[in-house]
Amino acid sequence: MKRAPASFRMDPPKSASADKPAAKRKPRSIEPGEAGVVVAESDDFFANPDPAFYDPPPVPPRRRSLLGRVFFAAFGILISLAIGLWTDRLIRDLFSRADWLGWLALGVAAIALIALVAIIVREVLGILRLASIETLRRDAMEAILGNDTREARKTVEHLVGLLAHKPETAAGRRTLESLKDEVIDGADLLAVAEKELLAPLDTMARIQVLNAAKRVSVVTAVSPRALVDIVYVLFEAARLTRRIADLYGARPGFLGFMRLVRSILTHLAITGSMAAGETLVQQVVGHGLAARLSAKLGEGVVNGMMTARIGIAAMEAARPLPFNSVPRPGVGDFLKALTSFAATKNAGKDSA
Repeated sequence: MKRAPASFRMDPPKSASADKPAAKRKPRSIEPGEAGVVVAESDDFFANPDPAFYDPPPVPPRRRSLLGRVFFAAFGILISLAIGLWTDRLIRDLFSRADWLGWLALGVAAIALIALVAIIVREVLGILRLASIETLRRDAMEAILGNDTREARKTVEHLVGLLAHKPETAAGRRTLESLKDEVIDGADLLAVAEKELLAPLDTMARIQVLNAAKRVSVVTAVSPRALVDIVYVLFEAARLTRRIADLYGARPGFLGFMRLVRSILTHLAITGSMAAGETLVQQVVGHGLAARLSAKLGEGVVNGMMTARIGIAAMEAARPLPFNSVPRPGVGDFLKALTSFAATKNAGKDSA
């Protein structure tokens, strides 16, 4: 027997007590531990961060504008034609004055053209080496995560070829050659390669970072102007970045160096908001050390720690392999040596 269609309520039925108005109670203080009291969790993510969100999400590559590339390409061609026409007119005018002036200008122009081609080739090779290091680091990370032996062997061969001209890696290369058929897992092979090939270079890079931090701390402590401090810190940071890049085999030209600087700034921007320990170190150095030493020398130590942080970011950007089996350096690693150096300088100043 078919029943007639009817409508139904989707709301749950109300209990008898729900129809009664709630009784008002007198206001009183409530303790968090009192029975029947539910304490809501804090909505402040930064007060109780989730460990799963410590690592920043991957940033998608920025798409470059096609119109912008076309504009700069056309503008570059136009500038090149203008320079060519100006050079041709100059040489013709010199030939009209005297033949030897024209031949001299033509020879100088040929030398300038050859030098320009050599500069372009060097810049292209520097960019290719830097791109090769970035590809090597990405392939190594994928091989470690996937424990891919074949990809790990290719990465190690690439790394050995990159560092073949470094005498500091000769012993590590011999060790890898003797163990290439004994290590089976890809992650273990890359761990051995990192310890044998990059650990000596990491030690040298740490020494260079510490020396640069010491120089910055001394110069900024005695300089009378803040502008001098800024200029010297930038100069020392640029020189330290190039030295670390050369140490790891990058050897960038000007354009490659600018690309490396962009990677360092990106690294500092990403890790700066999460470096709570480093911020604590800076507070200790800026306040506690400055209370024991002179104010100017304490300011120099803070600038030295900033230089050390830039050097660590340069190591991250120029290193062929990511830090995996070798501990990643931190600002705290340089704190004790830098403060001891500052205390020695302060003691010598007081005795003088």
